[in-house]
Amino acid sequence: MHIAASTLYRCYMNGKFIGHGPARGPHGHYRVDVWDLSEYANEGDNLVAIEVAGYNINSYYVLDQPSFLQAEVRAGEETLLATGAEDGFEAILLKERVQKVQRFSFQRTFVEAYSLQSGYDRWRFDESAPFNRIACVDTAAKTLIPRGVPLAEFTERYPLAVYARGEVIRRKSQGAYWRDRSLTGVGPQYGGYEMNDLAFILSDELADLQIRSQRVVQQPHTQEDSLLLATREFEILDMGINRTGFIGGTVRCSCKTLLYVTFDEVLREDDVDHLRFGCVNALRYELEPGTYRLESFEPYTLRYMKWIAAEGECDLSGIYVREYANAEAGKARFQSGDERLNAIFEAGRETFRQNAVDLFMDCPSRERAGWLCDSFFMGRAAFSLTGQTKVEQAFFENYLLPDHFPHLPDGMLPMCYPADHNDGVFIPNWSLWFVIELEEYLERSGDRQLIEAMQPRIMELFDYFERFKNEDGLLESLESWVFLEWSKANEFVQDVNYPSNMLYAAALAAAGRLYRLPRLLQEAETVHETIRGQSYDGSFFIDNAVRQDDQLVLTRNRSEICQYYAFYFGTANPGSHPELWNTLLTRFGPSRKRINDYPDVHEANAFIGNYLRLELLARYGYARQAVDESADYLLYMAERTGTLWENDGDYASCNHGFASHVVHSLIRDVLGIYQIDPIAQTLTLRFCDLEISFCKGVLPLGDGAVRLEWTKANGRVEYRFDAPPGYKVKVENLTGLPLYGKMDESAIFYTSEEE
Repeated sequence: MHIAASTLYRCYMNGKFIGHGPARGPHGHYRVDVWDLSEYANEGDNLVAIEVAGYNINSYYVLDQPSFLQAEVRAGEETLLATGAEDGFEAILLKERVQKVQRFSFQRTFVEAYSLQSGYDRWRFDESAPFNRIACVDTAAKTLIPRGVPLAEFTERYPLAVYARGEVIRRKSQGAYWRDRSLTGVGPQYGGYEMNDLAFILSDELADLQIRSQRVVQQPHTQEDSLLLATREFEILDMGINRTGFIGGTVRCSCKTLLYVTFDEVLREDDVDHLRFGCVNALRYELEPGTYRLESFEPYTLRYMKWIAAEGECDLSGIYVREYANAEAGKARFQSGDERLNAIFEAGRETFRQNAVDLFMDCPSRERAGWLCDSFFMGRAAFSLTGQTKVEQAFFENYLLPDHFPHLPDGMLPMCYPADHNDGVFIPNWSLWFVIELEEYLERSGDRQLIEAMQPRIMELFDYFERFKNEDGLLESLESWVFLEWSKANEFVQDVNYPSNMLYAAALAAAGRLYRLPRLLQEAETVHETIRGQSYDGSFFIDNAVRQDDQLVLTRNRSEICQYYAFYFGTANPGSHPELWNTLLTRFGPSRKRINDYPDVHEANAFIGNYLRLELLARYGYARQAVDESADYLLYMAERTGTLWENDGDYASCNHGFASHVVHSLIRDVLGIYQIDPIAQTLTLRFCDLEISFCKGVLPLGDGAVRLEWTKANGRVEYRFDAPPGYKVKVENLTGLPLYGKMDESAIFYTSEEE
């Protein structure tokens, strides 16, 4: 079955779930999903059912484009069924989903609320079910493009425990109701229903359900267990770790029931706070007596779910989350003698697989948006976990294909895409991460065709920045939302922001190398030199200078992230600024909060300063310190949610795509698969000086894999290694111990010292 649709669809055959889609494409382009129906087919007649939701509002998640379905079922070259054919699909308007509801978040579309009667879903599996056919209208022809990325994984996952149970009471909220911008900001630029047009305000209803009593039980729960909820009773279930997917289960009601499901990644005071980070993490079901197989249409992210019978009573069984995850992320393997690192690797893998279904997302919960910068880190993780660049290629293709990006200045790239930015907001410096990632993508993929096709767009981007150059050649007074990371540094972004200019220099250099333009390389070095002369105060790099009486005046604003930008992007290095490097090396890091050194240098956060720090430690030969600090920064996250977070606290997303970068770091710095050039077919192994007794792992590579294992014992390091045929392999030994290796005969080895 071939499907293109807008906005989203899910499909069934003979009542069995097949899939959800489509893979997202750019404005005016629609990706075609292809599903193999053979395993769902019966002898004789078969019933194919497709459900389409048309949201028709702008978001960071899906595009506001006219809704449609184009589908056909083929057997070999024969078309058995097709939309538009006289005897093809028949259509019905499903009215069970409540239309006029609030948005799920500022970034995503609507919450889900349903009014159901028993048998509401018979049309999916029973040909004799009542079917009030409606006429379809032909739409304009669509520009169809291949899906381009592997189909998702839809494994059903079940709760591991009942965490708590209790009772609620309905009363008016004692405080003011939650009034997020997603509720109050609806208007000409921001789609949705205004508050007075809503059928109900789900977040208000839940605020009125206040806990009367609660008991933490932490009782094991299995797939076969059922839960009986009397009126106003609730149960909180624990999935064990964060999962992303469709919430489902079987509900039996003997009387009319109002059922809520709330969910979140963490608990607050042993309860689910469904509004914790600006989302309405909730489902609403009005159920007449009967039996229902419920499953949310949208994917959500949660470790904990709370089922509440606000009215009536019901029996719940077979509760699950049907995962919506990358199916290729399980190929890589990593196991070491340090259990902390093993847990972090698996948390990184889990974070990646939930954030890389059809493009690189920041989070699978609040936004599901394809953000720049996040994508830079995820591109590395993708290659380490899957051995290919298909998702990254589709991500770039989305930016390549549109003629222009509505509501943005000429030349500027959207901060996240596919998305609608009707308010004209963008992050100018985030577009520079796009250029830097593009260079690394070429190294991973060899896709020179895409690089060349992207050149006009990259040149237009640099043309955009020309108008912001001051007399020193630095970018000044950038417009819209200038963003560095989630820290105090975001308050120091005007007028001349030196970290943004460091990034600008690195992007110029990347474009210069990509397109063989020496003038860009020269400009990059000039920008670096100017920043060194202006920003460095003898101890630290200053974040910004402001324009006063037509003169540029340095502030005293200094941040940790500014220092990391300087070293990461080449404005500084340990040789040019040894004292600063030593300070960063010995006085900064995860212990800063405890020691409180340099309180006037504002702390970095997980996104992205801590990750840049870890990369710098590894780059300059401090792999052991990088490994230990990784554990300090990340282990508590892995233990609490099984995923890695947006910030160093649990007040925002606890499942953030960029953080999966740690799997790349562990494969490179601990396992020792340091560098792969799949185009030149060269590979470098680097064994670092670590306090770890052994490590073994697998890195998929095209149709093959790289396998490496090493042990440290008896005063030496021994390793075994396999590579795909024809690869040339270089070995570097930084352990200070003799190195002994056994290798696959198909590989050609070049060693850096005697073995």
